[in-house]
Amino acid sequence: MGREARRAQARQERRMKQQKAQARTRPPAVSAPAAPDQARRGGSLLKPRWAMDIISELRKVTWPSRQEVLHLTIVVIVVSLAIGMVLGAADLGFGWFIEHVVLP
Repeated sequence: MGREARRAQARQERRMKQQKAQARTRPPAVSAPAAPDQARRGGSLLKPRWAMDIISELRKVTWPSRQEVLHLTIVVIVVSLAIGMVLGAADLGFGWFIEHVVLP
């Protein structure tokens, strides 16, 4: 997580603490149940509510920088090659063992 993301997260946590402290000092508000029309609002035929929810969640995502993506891509490639070479060597070793020891 980058420095900016940590700072944003710390700000968010401070805001949540302040809101909780304010909620403790105020009496709880009693609201009327939502009307069925209000529960269905928010979406349309061209922009359904679930699509708008997905877009809003994607805006909250902390995307990695280009440098982080490049670094992690290189790490994945190197680890994949290393594991591939280990498995290939094991396959060749077991193949040689079967051909020369088990089936002479």
